[in-house]
Amino acid sequence: MWTGSWAAAPVAAPAAVNNPDPDGTTYRDIVHLSLGGNAIRLRISNEFGTAPLTVTSVHAALSAGGAVTQPGTDHTVTFGGIESVMIPTGSVIVSDPVAMPVKPFANLAVSLYVPAESPSSLTYHQLAMSTNYIAGGNLTGTTDLVTATKVTSWYLLKAVEVDAGNNASSIVILGASISEGFNSTRDKNARWPDLLGERLQGNKATSQVGIINEGISGGRLLHDVTGPSALARVDRDVLAQPGAKYLIVAIGTNDIGRTFFPLPAHKNEEVSAEQLIWGYQQIASRAHARGIKVIASTLNPYGGAAYYNTEGEQIRKVVNTFLRTSKVFDGVIDFDKTTQDPSHPENLLPAYDSGDHLHPNDAGYKAMADSIDLNLFAK
Repeated sequence: MWTGSWAAAPVAAPAAVNNPDPDGTTYRDIVHLSLGGNAIRLRISNEFGTAPLTVTSVHAALSAGGAVTQPGTDHTVTFGGIESVMIPTGSVIVSDPVAMPVKPFANLAVSLYVPAESPSSLTYHQLAMSTNYIAGGNLTGTTDLVTATKVTSWYLLKAVEVDAGNNASSIVILGASISEGFNSTRDKNARWPDLLGERLQGNKATSQVGIINEGISGGRLLHDVTGPSALARVDRDVLAQPGAKYLIVAIGTNDIGRTFFPLPAHKNEEVSAEQLIWGYQQIASRAHARGIKVIASTLNPYGGAAYYNTEGEQIRKVVNTFLRTSKVFDGVIDFDKTTQDPSHPENLLPAYDSGDHLHPNDAGYKAMADSIDLNLFAK
Protein backbone atom coordinates (compact mmCIF):
# COMPACT_ATOMS: atom_id res chain seq x y z
CA MET A 1 0.00 0.00 0.00
CA TRP A 2 1.31 3.45 -0.87
CA THR A 3 1.74 5.74 2.12
CA GLY A 4 3.05 9.27 2.38
CA SER A 5 6.62 9.43 3.73
CA TRP A 6 7.36 13.10 2.98
CA ALA A 7 5.47 16.05 1.55
CA ALA A 8 5.50 19.83 1.37
CA ALA A 9 2.57 22.14 0.70
CA PRO A 10 3.02 23.87 -2.68
CA VAL A 11 2.70 27.60 -3.30
CA ALA A 12 3.39 29.89 -6.26
CA ALA A 13 7.06 30.75 -6.77
CA PRO A 14 7.69 34.49 -7.20
CA ALA A 15 8.92 35.81 -10.53
CA ALA A 16 12.38 36.48 -9.07
CA VAL A 17 13.12 32.74 -8.81
CA ASN A 18 11.41 31.74 -12.05
CA ASN A 19 14.15 32.76 -14.48
CA PRO A 20 15.32 29.60 -16.26
CA ASP A 21 18.91 29.02 -17.33
CA PRO A 22 19.48 29.28 -21.12
CA ASP A 23 20.42 25.59 -21.01
CA GLY A 24 17.44 24.67 -18.87
CA THR A 25 17.54 24.10 -15.12
CA THR A 26 18.13 21.12 -12.84
CA TYR A 27 16.47 21.34 -9.43
CA ARG A 28 17.85 18.95 -6.81
CA ASP A 29 15.55 18.69 -3.77
CA ILE A 30 16.90 17.00 -0.64
CA VAL A 31 14.05 15.54 1.42
CA HIS A 32 13.99 13.65 4.73
CA LEU A 33 11.72 10.59 4.65
CA SER A 34 9.77 9.44 7.69
CA LEU A 35 8.78 5.92 6.57
CA GLY A 36 10.81 3.28 4.77
CA GLY A 37 9.51 0.97 2.07
CA ASN A 38 10.30 -1.43 -0.74
CA ALA A 39 9.70 1.15 -3.48
CA ILE A 40 8.96 4.85 -3.92
CA ARG A 41 6.91 7.04 -6.19
CA LEU A 42 6.89 10.82 -6.59
CA ARG A 43 4.26 13.52 -6.92
CA ILE A 44 5.30 16.55 -8.96
CA SER A 45 3.26 19.72 -8.91
CA ASN A 46 2.27 22.37 -11.42
CA GLU A 47 -0.66 23.43 -9.25
CA PHE A 48 0.33 27.10 -9.29
CA GLY A 49 1.66 27.14 -12.84
CA THR A 50 -0.02 29.39 -15.40
CA ALA A 51 0.68 27.06 -18.33
CA PRO A 52 1.52 23.39 -18.91
CA LEU A 53 4.97 22.48 -17.57
CA THR A 54 7.35 20.05 -19.26
CA VAL A 55 9.81 18.10 -17.13
CA THR A 56 12.07 16.03 -19.37
CA SER A 57 14.14 14.12 -16.80
CA VAL A 58 13.68 13.08 -13.17
CA HIS A 59 16.12 11.03 -11.07
CA ALA A 60 15.98 9.81 -7.48
CA ALA A 61 19.00 8.79 -5.43
CA LEU A 62 20.13 8.62 -1.84
CA SER A 63 21.84 11.79 -0.68
CA ALA A 64 25.50 11.68 0.33
CA GLY A 65 25.31 15.17 1.81
CA GLY A 66 25.35 18.53 0.11
CA ALA A 67 24.68 18.36 -3.64
CA VAL A 68 26.21 14.86 -3.89
CA THR A 69 24.34 11.56 -4.31
CA GLN A 70 25.51 8.14 -3.19
CA PRO A 71 27.13 6.20 -6.05
CA GLY A 72 25.10 3.26 -7.24
CA THR A 73 21.78 4.56 -5.88
CA ASP A 74 20.61 6.65 -8.84
CA HIS A 75 17.29 5.67 -10.43
CA THR A 76 15.56 7.12 -13.47
CA VAL A 77 11.94 8.03 -12.74
CA THR A 78 9.34 7.47 -15.46
CA PHE A 79 5.74 8.48 -16.09
CA GLY A 80 3.74 5.87 -17.96
CA GLY A 81 7.05 4.35 -18.99
CA ILE A 82 8.35 7.62 -20.46
CA GLU A 83 11.07 9.83 -18.97
CA SER A 84 9.57 13.14 -20.14
CA VAL A 85 6.21 14.36 -18.87
CA MET A 86 3.92 17.33 -19.49
CA ILE A 87 2.08 18.49 -16.38
CA PRO A 88 -1.17 20.30 -17.19
CA THR A 89 -1.80 23.72 -15.71
CA GLY A 90 -2.98 23.47 -12.11
CA SER A 91 -2.28 19.74 -11.90
CA VAL A 92 -0.19 17.27 -9.95
CA ILE A 93 1.13 14.04 -11.45
CA VAL A 94 2.22 10.73 -9.91
CA SER A 95 5.26 8.86 -11.20
CA ASP A 96 5.56 5.18 -11.95
CA PRO A 97 6.76 3.09 -9.00
CA VAL A 98 10.54 3.11 -8.61
CA ALA A 99 12.07 -0.15 -7.33
CA MET A 100 14.22 1.67 -4.82
CA PRO A 101 14.14 0.37 -1.23
CA VAL A 102 14.52 3.14 1.34
CA LYS A 103 14.89 3.14 5.10
CA PRO A 104 13.13 5.41 7.61
CA PHE A 105 14.85 8.81 7.83
CA ALA A 106 16.70 8.34 4.56
CA ASN A 107 17.67 11.59 2.86
CA LEU A 108 16.49 11.36 -0.72
CA ALA A 109 17.84 13.55 -3.55
CA VAL A 110 15.25 14.13 -6.25
CA SER A 111 16.59 15.89 -9.35
CA LEU A 112 14.22 17.40 -11.94
CA TYR A 113 15.17 19.03 -15.24
CA VAL A 114 13.01 21.77 -16.79
CA PRO A 115 14.07 22.84 -20.32
CA ALA A 116 14.52 26.53 -21.03
CA GLU A 117 11.58 26.66 -23.43
CA SER A 118 9.19 25.55 -20.69
CA PRO A 119 7.08 28.34 -19.10
CA SER A 120 8.79 30.07 -16.20
CA SER A 121 5.91 30.02 -13.69
CA LEU A 122 6.85 27.36 -11.14
CA THR A 123 5.29 25.73 -8.10
CA TYR A 124 7.53 25.39 -5.06
CA HIS A 125 7.66 25.30 -1.26
CA GLN A 126 9.41 28.38 0.05
CA LEU A 127 10.63 27.53 3.55
CA ALA A 128 12.40 24.18 3.40
CA MET A 129 14.68 24.63 6.44
CA SER A 130 17.10 22.55 4.38
CA THR A 131 19.63 23.28 1.65
CA ASN A 132 18.69 22.37 -1.91
CA TYR A 133 20.38 22.99 -5.24
CA ILE A 134 19.85 24.55 -8.68
CA ALA A 135 22.20 24.10 -11.65
CA GLY A 136 22.14 24.97 -15.35
CA GLY A 137 21.68 22.16 -17.86
CA ASN A 138 20.37 18.63 -17.53
CA LEU A 139 22.40 17.20 -14.66
CA THR A 140 19.72 15.01 -13.09
CA GLY A 141 21.87 11.86 -13.23
CA THR A 142 25.09 13.61 -12.17
CA THR A 143 26.51 12.50 -8.83
CA ASP A 144 27.95 15.86 -7.78
CA LEU A 145 26.39 19.15 -8.83
CA VAL A 146 29.66 21.06 -8.49
CA THR A 147 28.24 24.11 -10.30
CA ALA A 148 25.04 24.26 -8.26
CA THR A 149 23.65 27.27 -6.44
CA LYS A 150 22.33 26.69 -2.94
CA VAL A 151 18.67 27.50 -2.26
CA THR A 152 16.41 27.02 0.73
CA SER A 153 13.21 26.02 -1.09
CA TRP A 154 11.91 22.79 -2.61
CA TYR A 155 11.01 23.07 -6.29
CA LEU A 156 8.26 21.11 -8.10
CA LEU A 157 8.39 18.07 -5.80
CA LYS A 158 5.20 17.77 -3.77
CA ALA A 159 5.47 14.35 -2.11
CA VAL A 160 7.33 11.07 -1.81
CA GLU A 161 5.26 7.95 -1.20
CA VAL A 162 6.59 4.56 -0.18
CA ASP A 163 5.34 1.01 -0.51
CA ALA A 164 5.39 0.33 3.23
CA GLY A 165 2.87 -2.51 3.46
CA ASN A 166 -0.80 -2.74 4.35
CA ASN A 167 -0.37 -1.71 7.99
CA ALA A 168 1.33 1.63 7.29
CA SER A 169 -0.41 4.96 7.75
CA SER A 170 0.52 8.61 8.10
CA ILE A 171 -0.15 11.70 10.18
CA VAL A 172 -0.84 14.87 8.21
CA ILE A 173 0.10 18.11 9.95
CA LEU A 174 -1.90 21.11 8.75
CA GLY A 175 0.09 24.01 10.12
CA ALA A 176 2.09 27.18 9.58
CA SER A 177 5.69 28.25 10.24
CA ILE A 178 5.96 26.55 13.64
CA SER A 179 5.14 23.24 11.96
CA GLU A 180 7.71 24.04 9.28
CA GLY A 181 10.32 24.50 11.98
CA PHE A 182 11.06 28.17 11.33
CA ASN A 183 14.19 29.27 13.25
CA SER A 184 15.26 25.68 13.89
CA THR A 185 18.78 24.70 12.80
CA ARG A 186 18.87 24.27 9.03
CA ASP A 187 19.66 20.80 7.66
CA LYS A 188 19.29 19.18 11.11
CA ASN A 189 15.65 18.06 10.67
CA ALA A 190 14.88 19.62 14.04
CA ARG A 191 11.25 20.50 13.23
CA TRP A 192 8.82 19.12 15.80
CA PRO A 193 7.14 16.91 13.15
CA ASP A 194 10.53 15.33 12.32
CA LEU A 195 11.22 14.69 15.99
CA LEU A 196 7.75 13.23 16.42
CA GLY A 197 8.54 10.90 13.51
CA GLU A 198 11.63 9.65 15.34
CA ARG A 199 9.57 8.91 18.43
CA LEU A 200 6.96 7.07 16.37
CA GLN A 201 9.64 4.88 14.79
CA GLY A 202 11.09 4.06 18.19
CA ASN A 203 7.76 2.88 19.55
CA LYS A 204 6.65 -0.58 18.38
CA ALA A 205 2.95 0.29 18.27
CA THR A 206 3.54 3.30 16.00
CA SER A 207 6.61 2.27 14.00
CA GLN A 208 4.60 2.14 10.77
CA VAL A 209 3.18 5.65 11.09
CA GLY A 210 4.77 8.33 8.89
CA ILE A 211 4.72 12.12 8.95
CA ILE A 212 3.35 14.43 6.26
CA ASN A 213 4.27 18.05 7.12
CA GLU A 214 1.86 20.40 5.34
CA GLY A 215 2.93 23.58 7.12
CA ILE A 216 3.17 26.87 5.21
CA SER A 217 5.06 29.76 6.76
CA GLY A 218 2.61 32.61 7.34
CA GLY A 219 -0.32 30.29 6.71
CA ARG A 220 -3.72 31.10 8.15
CA LEU A 221 -6.86 29.14 8.88
CA LEU A 222 -9.41 31.41 7.22
CA HIS A 223 -7.57 33.63 4.72
CA ASP A 224 -4.94 33.25 2.02
CA VAL A 225 -1.52 34.82 2.53
CA THR A 226 1.72 33.01 1.59
CA GLY A 227 -0.47 30.26 0.15
CA PRO A 228 -4.11 29.21 0.33
CA SER A 229 -5.92 29.16 3.66
CA ALA A 230 -6.09 25.91 5.60
CA LEU A 231 -9.78 25.63 4.74
CA ALA A 232 -8.99 26.02 1.04
CA ARG A 233 -6.29 23.35 1.03
CA VAL A 234 -7.86 20.59 3.14
CA ASP A 235 -8.81 18.52 0.09
CA ARG A 236 -5.43 18.96 -1.61
CA ASP A 237 -3.05 18.73 1.35
CA VAL A 238 -4.93 16.39 3.70
CA LEU A 239 -7.69 14.31 2.15
CA ALA A 240 -5.67 13.48 -0.98
CA GLN A 241 -2.75 12.02 0.98
CA PRO A 242 -2.41 8.24 0.50
CA GLY A 243 -2.52 6.35 3.77
CA ALA A 244 -3.57 9.38 5.82
CA LYS A 245 -5.17 8.15 9.03
CA TYR A 246 -4.57 11.09 11.38
CA LEU A 247 -4.66 14.87 11.09
CA ILE A 248 -3.04 17.31 13.51
CA VAL A 249 -4.51 20.80 13.14
CA ALA A 250 -1.86 23.29 14.25
CA ILE A 251 -2.80 26.66 12.80
CA GLY A 252 -4.51 29.90 13.83
CA THR A 253 -1.94 32.20 15.43
CA ASN A 254 -1.35 34.13 12.21
CA ASP A 255 -5.09 34.75 11.87
CA ILE A 256 -5.11 36.35 15.31
CA GLY A 257 -1.89 38.30 14.83
CA ARG A 258 -2.93 39.78 11.49
CA THR A 259 -6.20 40.94 13.02
CA PHE A 260 -4.36 43.33 15.31
CA PHE A 261 -1.27 44.05 13.20
CA PRO A 262 -2.70 44.27 9.67
CA LEU A 263 -0.60 44.88 6.60
CA PRO A 264 -2.12 46.90 3.74
CA ALA A 265 -2.75 43.75 1.70
CA HIS A 266 -4.67 42.10 4.52
CA LYS A 267 -7.31 44.66 5.43
CA ASN A 268 -10.84 43.43 6.10
CA GLU A 269 -9.51 40.00 7.12
CA GLU A 270 -9.96 40.35 10.87
CA VAL A 271 -11.12 37.26 12.71
CA SER A 272 -12.97 36.50 15.93
CA ALA A 273 -12.68 33.51 18.23
CA GLU A 274 -16.07 32.33 16.99
CA GLN A 275 -14.93 32.42 13.36
CA LEU A 276 -11.77 30.45 14.15
CA ILE A 277 -13.77 27.86 16.09
CA TRP A 278 -16.10 27.50 13.09
CA GLY A 279 -13.05 26.96 10.87
CA TYR A 280 -11.71 24.17 13.09
CA GLN A 281 -15.12 22.52 13.09
CA GLN A 282 -15.24 22.65 9.29
CA ILE A 283 -11.85 20.94 8.98
CA ALA A 284 -12.76 18.25 11.52
CA SER A 285 -16.06 17.54 9.76
CA ARG A 286 -14.42 17.12 6.36
CA ALA A 287 -11.64 14.88 7.71
CA HIS A 288 -14.03 12.73 9.74
CA ALA A 289 -16.10 12.16 6.60
CA ARG A 290 -13.03 10.40 5.14
CA GLY A 291 -12.41 8.36 8.29
CA ILE A 292 -9.42 10.46 9.41
CA LYS A 293 -8.97 11.02 13.15
CA VAL A 294 -8.48 14.70 13.99
CA ILE A 295 -6.11 15.86 16.74
CA ALA A 296 -6.22 19.51 17.82
CA SER A 297 -3.10 21.30 19.04
CA THR A 298 -3.42 24.40 21.20
CA LEU A 299 -1.82 27.63 19.99
CA ASN A 300 1.61 28.46 21.44
CA PRO A 301 2.08 31.63 23.47
CA TYR A 302 3.48 34.56 21.49
CA GLY A 303 3.72 37.45 23.94
CA GLY A 304 6.30 39.97 22.76
CA ALA A 305 6.04 38.94 19.09
CA ALA A 306 5.72 41.70 16.51
CA TYR A 307 1.97 41.20 16.10
CA TYR A 308 1.14 40.45 19.75
CA ASN A 309 -1.82 42.32 21.22
CA THR A 310 -3.70 41.87 24.50
CA GLU A 311 -7.00 41.60 22.63
CA GLY A 312 -5.48 38.91 20.46
CA GLU A 313 -4.31 37.11 23.58
CA GLN A 314 -7.90 36.92 24.76
CA ILE A 315 -8.90 35.33 21.45
CA ARG A 316 -6.06 32.81 21.80
CA LYS A 317 -7.27 31.87 25.28
CA VAL A 318 -10.85 31.35 24.10
CA VAL A 319 -9.66 29.29 21.13
CA ASN A 320 -7.36 27.15 23.30
CA THR A 321 -10.16 26.48 25.75
CA PHE A 322 -12.33 25.29 22.88
CA LEU A 323 -9.56 23.08 21.49
CA ARG A 324 -8.96 21.49 24.90
CA THR A 325 -12.59 20.85 25.78
CA SER A 326 -14.49 20.36 22.51
CA LYS A 327 -15.88 16.96 21.64
CA VAL A 328 -15.23 17.75 17.96
CA PHE A 329 -11.74 16.25 18.06
CA ASP A 330 -10.39 12.77 18.68
CA GLY A 331 -7.56 14.05 20.86
CA VAL A 332 -5.66 17.14 21.98
CA ILE A 333 -1.97 18.10 22.06
CA ASP A 334 -1.37 20.97 24.48
CA PHE A 335 1.57 22.84 22.94
CA ASP A 336 0.50 25.97 24.84
CA LYS A 337 1.06 24.29 28.20
CA THR A 338 4.31 22.70 27.04
CA THR A 339 5.98 25.87 25.77
CA GLN A 340 4.64 28.63 28.03
CA ASP A 341 6.55 30.45 30.75
CA PRO A 342 4.66 29.54 33.96
CA SER A 343 5.36 32.99 35.37
CA HIS A 344 4.07 34.71 32.23
CA PRO A 345 1.82 32.21 30.40
CA GLU A 346 1.32 34.59 27.48
CA ASN A 347 5.04 34.18 26.70
CA LEU A 348 7.21 31.34 25.49
CA LEU A 349 9.52 29.88 28.11
CA PRO A 350 12.82 31.78 27.56
CA ALA A 351 14.72 28.51 27.16
CA TYR A 352 12.43 27.64 24.23
CA ASP A 353 12.36 31.08 22.55
CA SER A 354 14.30 31.40 19.27
CA GLY A 355 14.45 35.15 19.84
CA ASP A 356 11.39 36.46 18.01
CA HIS A 357 9.03 35.43 20.86
CA LEU A 358 6.87 33.50 18.38
CA HIS A 359 8.89 30.56 17.06
CA PRO A 360 10.54 28.00 19.34
CA ASN A 361 14.20 27.11 19.06
CA ASP A 362 15.52 23.55 18.69
CA ALA A 363 14.95 22.86 22.39
CA GLY A 364 11.41 24.17 22.16
CA TYR A 365 10.59 22.06 19.13
CA LYS A 366 11.98 19.00 20.89
CA ALA A 367 9.85 19.73 23.95
CA MET A 368 6.79 19.96 21.71
CA ALA A 369 7.52 16.61 20.07
CA ASP A 370 8.28 14.96 23.40
CA SER A 371 4.99 16.18 24.88
CA ILE A 372 2.84 14.28 22.39
CA ASP A 373 1.13 11.14 23.67
CA LEU A 374 1.96 8.41 21.14
CA ASN A 375 -1.14 6.52 22.21
CA LEU A 376 -3.07 8.97 20.06
CA PHE A 377 -1.67 7.14 17.04
CA ALA A 378 -1.57 3.58 18.36
CA LYS A 379 -5.27 2.80 18.19
